[in-house]
Amino acid sequence: MPRILTDYTYFPRRVSANDQRGTARDLATRLETRNLKPETRIGYGWDSHEFKRGIPLKIGGMTLSHPKGLGGHSDGDVLLHALTDALLGAVAAPDIGTLFSPSDPRWKGADSAMFLAEGLKRVNAAGYAVVNMDSTLILAAPKIGPHAAAIRGHVAKLLGIPSDCVGLKAKTPEGMGTDHAAIAHAVVLLQKRARKPAGRQKVKR
Repeated sequence: MPRILTDYTYFPRRVSANDQRGTARDLATRLETRNLKPETRIGYGWDSHEFKRGIPLKIGGMTLSHPKGLGGHSDGDVLLHALTDALLGAVAAPDIGTLFSPSDPRWKGADSAMFLAEGLKRVNAAGYAVVNMDSTLILAAPKIGPHAAAIRGHVAKLLGIPSDCVGLKAKTPEGMGTDHAAIAHAVVLLQKRARKPAGRQKVKR
């Protein structure tokens, strides 16, 4: 049977102890490189908030005309909350409730775009960029259709991607018994950012 040469078991020539240590380090580096971050990642987020009177209704960073808004420690933006969790989950970061505790008075009434910005910051720090996102809103009212384009455009601006890379669907909660609440599901696709080529070092003369 022919002998198979691998990085693990066989060296085709006699090597010194120093060479062996160097080769082992090279092998470890190659294995680490192979196991580096994947080219793409997917994140999923979900959130829900109850409708309450006396507060504005914010969805996707837009204020919609409606007798009730969504209660929450912050501004109750169910879509941005789900989207933030999707971003955080894609890079295995802590979830939105851990980073922005609802018991922390600093986030009382906070604009949820702040949370989304933190999610994007962590995505960027992990070496990724958002490719596209898709979402589904489940609520009895108001009708999202008339506002869908504006919401998509605003979310696209927040994410820094084209609006045709932002999906938004709305469904009614038939048979779910959740007419008193709004539910949001969000999925994001991330792609590893290309490394910038290292510039040539100037040679001192």
